Amino acid sequence: MSTDIEIVGAGVAGLCAAQAFIERGCRVHLIAASHGIDDSCCSWWAGGMLAPWCESESAEPLIFRLGLESLSYWQKHSQSIQQAGSLVVALRRDRADFDQFARRTDSFARLDRAQMEAMEPDIGHRFDMGLHYAEEAHLDPRKTLLGLLESLRQNELFSIEFDRQLSEAELASAPRTGWRIDCRGLAARDSLKDLRGVKGEMLILESREISLQRPIRMLHPRHPIYIVPRENHRFMVGATMIESDDRSLASARSVMELLSSAYGLHTGFAEAAVIEIGTDVRPAFTDNLPRLRRRGRTVHINGLYRHGFLCAPAMAQRAASLVLDGRIDEDVVDENTD
Repeated sequence: MSTDIEIVGAGVAGLCAAQAFIERGCRVHLIAASHGIDDSCCSWWAGGMLAPWCESESAEPLIFRLGLESLSYWQKHSQSIQQAGSLVVALRRDRADFDQFARRTDSFARLDRAQMEAMEPDIGHRFDMGLHYAEEAHLDPRKTLLGLLESLRQNELFSIEFDRQLSEAELASAPRTGWRIDCRGLAARDSLKDLRGVKGEMLILESREISLQRPIRMLHPRHPIYIVPRENHRFMVGATMIESDDRSLASARSVMELLSSAYGLHTGFAEAAVIEIGTDVRPAFTDNLPRLRRRGRTVHINGLYRHGFLCAPAMAQRAASLVLDGRIDEDVVDENTD
């Protein structure tokens, strides 16, 4: 007999959870307060970098393990994935940051100026040193979210309901049958009191003067950035990390810093068209690690921080194992599980 699963939230965590439970033969009904997969979703503004090796420079080993698992998932499930690796660069004055990044990571090739010019002709000549992480990849978050939804809609076990905001009373009570998987991000702070917001701001620029084949991370002691190539000569430039719950427009300071850093990577960005300025708030716990937290027949998938696409598929599989098999992965299921 199939298990009924109600999922709340249509971001990358919710969609990955829906797929994980459907693969186990469950009936899934997804409820979203938004009008659709759009800019009201935090995942919409993601960079889409699948970079577990680079993230291990500052993240806990758990992120690397979840990231490897999720990278394998996206290789099968995202039509927009590009596997050209990622490139870390720094100006000569920032050599100390570059050396520290190299010490804290592995699985990279050191590049000199000539090798970087061959790999990325438009920027390689500006840098004396680079690190190429060949096994990393990137995807277009928006195309990937829409593709996941389209794939789910083709399955008779799946149904979806947009424009529905569950009341506090509904969220506090158990579902009539089966289980509820709460993937609301920061909106779940009514239930997860230790959840906090980390504001991220990003730009999408368009320039026909610049061509990049892979994400570029430029190290800087104050304003490190990443630039991710998208289709149609567009580039995602991100992203700030500000301890704030403010979802309002990006600040002038942040936009200037992002533009200045992009210009530092390539002067051609000075003439680029600004297509979008986006901002949203990432949900995070104190240690910036993702959690599964069970309350009765509700399981929260939350705290993905800046690692949404890097961790969501792996977290979804662990949620399905917790609900259907009673399996507790102690790395992600915290002490509040019933």
